[in-house]
Amino acid sequence: MFFLSDMLNKKLTLPKPGEALPGRMKPIPTATRHYVSKRPLKGPYPDGLETALFGLGCFWGAERMFWQMDGVWVTAVGYAGGITPNPTYQETCTGLTGHTEVVLVVFDPKIVSYADLLKAFWENHDPTQGMRQGNDVGTTYRSAIYSFGEAQHAAATASRDAYQAALAAGGGGRITTEIAPAPAFYFAEEEHQQYLAKNPYGYCNLRGTGVSCPMPRTTA
Repeated sequence: MFFLSDMLNKKLTLPKPGEALPGRMKPIPTATRHYVSKRPLKGPYPDGLETALFGLGCFWGAERMFWQMDGVWVTAVGYAGGITPNPTYQETCTGLTGHTEVVLVVFDPKIVSYADLLKAFWENHDPTQGMRQGNDVGTTYRSAIYSFGEAQHAAATASRDAYQAALAAGGGGRITTEIAPAPAFYFAEEEHQQYLAKNPYGYCNLRGTGVSCPMPRTTA
């Protein structure tokens, strides 16, 4: 019982630098092109596009939600917010890298706004669950928004406050979403990229709270 309790504790708390796995210097192999759109996964991306980075539980279903949105040019899944450089999926699952599963979204702001992406983010998972998302338990499933620039950071913060008010009005809990400047993003292995396009009946744990997010004007 002590061993089981110790393992669970490691999954629910972020590792300190001295506890994190060492990782590696070189990136792990991944796909070169998006399985659905055939566009280059790592770029170069066309001029005028912007990037966003979201963590909302298991990245398989989250990525599908974003790639299906009009104006999203390409998506990729990976790991961010941790310590271990170039981690593998197996390493992140131990909870000893500090990363959460995230989706990189490259989008055309002339077609879909960052506010649109934020609204989809808030409404398609439960951001009040801390180090878990439904039955998926651990630090790798924590809710996160990693911002590129001050405008995205301000928009993310304003949308969080607006959604917190909406949740509270309906008796919901406190939002635990991490909002921080975008850290290093590490592409996940090829098998995880666009997983639900390759496995249409695969696992998807994407669930919202049922509460709509009223977007403030500052996120436009």
